[in-house]
Amino acid sequence: MNEQIPPSSSDLSTDDLSASIRRVADKFHLISEAVKSLNLNRAQLEDKIEDAQKRIQHILSRLPEQSDGRQMNLLGEATPPTNSEDDNEPTTH
Repeated sequence: MNEQIPPSSSDLSTDDLSASIRRVADKFHLISEAVKSLNLNRAQLEDKIEDAQKRIQHILSRLPEQSDGRQMNLLGEATPPTNSEDDNEPTTH
């Protein structure tokens, strides 16, 4: 930053003092805006984390019991049925 060393109090004029106060007020405003922005970003990230946790919990709730040997499609996508004839390598005639 381009901080200046303030002159001694006896050398300060009202204009110099006003200018210093304006600089400090401007810096305070910038810092305040940055804090507001960070708080907004943090709130958005917390919402995203909460949504992700809900999705994970939903997926975990769909998992079969450990004693269940079947496989389950966790994403809910359609899977073609397995056919024992399709287990062979494809042949060309």
